[in-house]
Amino acid sequence: MVDATAPLAPHHLDQLRRACNEVITPDDAGYDDGRRLWNPIHDRRPAVIARPSTAEEVATAVRFARDHDLEITVRSGGHSAAGLGGANGGLLVDMSAMRGVQADSRTRIARANGGALLGELDVAAQAHALVCPTGVVGHTGVAGLTLGGGVGRLQRHFGLTIDNLTAVELVTAEGRLIRSTETDEPELFWGLRGAGWNFGIATAFEFRLQPFGPDLHRGVLSFPATEIQDVWTVFRDYAPSAPDTVAVIFGIDRAGPDAGYPDDLVGKPITYLAWNHSGSADDVERDTARLRVGPTPVTTTIGSVPYLDVQTAHDLAFAWGSSRSFIKSHNANDVRREALDELVELVATAPGEGTFSVTALGGAIGRVAEDATAYAGRSSVFDLSADSSWTDPALDDANADWCRRALALVEADRALGAYANGNADVSPQESRRIYGDAKLERLGALKRAWDPDNVFHVNPNVAPAQT
Repeated sequence: MVDATAPLAPHHLDQLRRACNEVITPDDAGYDDGRRLWNPIHDRRPAVIARPSTAEEVATAVRFARDHDLEITVRSGGHSAAGLGGANGGLLVDMSAMRGVQADSRTRIARANGGALLGELDVAAQAHALVCPTGVVGHTGVAGLTLGGGVGRLQRHFGLTIDNLTAVELVTAEGRLIRSTETDEPELFWGLRGAGWNFGIATAFEFRLQPFGPDLHRGVLSFPATEIQDVWTVFRDYAPSAPDTVAVIFGIDRAGPDAGYPDDLVGKPITYLAWNHSGSADDVERDTARLRVGPTPVTTTIGSVPYLDVQTAHDLAFAWGSSRSFIKSHNANDVRREALDELVELVATAPGEGTFSVTALGGAIGRVAEDATAYAGRSSVFDLSADSSWTDPALDDANADWCRRALALVEADRALGAYANGNADVSPQESRRIYGDAKLERLGALKRAWDPDNVFHVNPNVAPAQT
């Protein structure tokens, strides 16, 4: 095993320890726990882990890494499917000592520290019957989710997470502390909203909050996969004109045991329609009626659940290290019907728990101008996603290949944009898929201005434009 600390002399580490809240090296008892990532497919061994408690300490860690030619990685919640919160032999800036969210009911603004988790933001906002649209697992980091755009259950109603972002405080590649808003460093603020990891380490965020709660109204209808064409017709006709309050997903999965499916369907492919309605309970039946006009479902689940309960419902299923994971996605405006049949066959033979889903975009997401943020694909109708989970390390390559093959089946349907946080592959080609040519050019110029040496490159990277 490579000695990850070889480049660092003891007196250099002592200097960092005096300037930072906590420093962990491979010789320390907490090293293995400190380097662990949410997705166990990734096993990283950084040379040193810095756990700052202030923005100034983050800046110290950045300057230390640059002085000692150490690759910098950042971990807020550690949920990156690509394992970007760590690297072999580099310096990991672990933001977990900078948790905390404060919500002001008068201004309807929440301030989240750089290491805050989504659950903290949800709880702080709901204490005042307010909400910021975030992701779907409570122990995800606010920073990573936000800097990639922020997709979840309420975005068609209230916009992406970045559409509710009013300020970012970050440490630059030079170790400077700055604040970026629509009026202070506005071009940087543009880039932070969708490609934010490329420009520094975020130490705080400020978000607008929206009145909401306490309940979310939910429904799931499942069908044998033999009904997929008719179910797709229902979804495809409904999604483009769905009320903003309805977030709806079409999916292909396998029927699990103990989930109410007929015995002869267990283990076989199914298709489903799932929705979250964030409006009045009185409007749910009317607003979702067109989702219930197709084939007769084999299972039906409909009800209302407190929003905070929904937001943490999958926290155990997606617990750290519970399973290995891979995901790949891109935007589309339609899916060819022949591809749906091929996807059913692919799901039937998935090496792990492979699923394919189509999430309706639009609503408030699409009413923001395409050039307003670095996030690309505002006018796209759907997000197409293939993901798999498994436990056997021997199946890592098979499951990653399965997800890639699933997306290849719908490559012909691809439209502008791909959700950066929904892609476990990281490469220049992937960055082009995520941002498109025009935004990648603008981002490259911004990268040259703020990080010409590409210090922050362990991410869906944008290379600095050439002078």
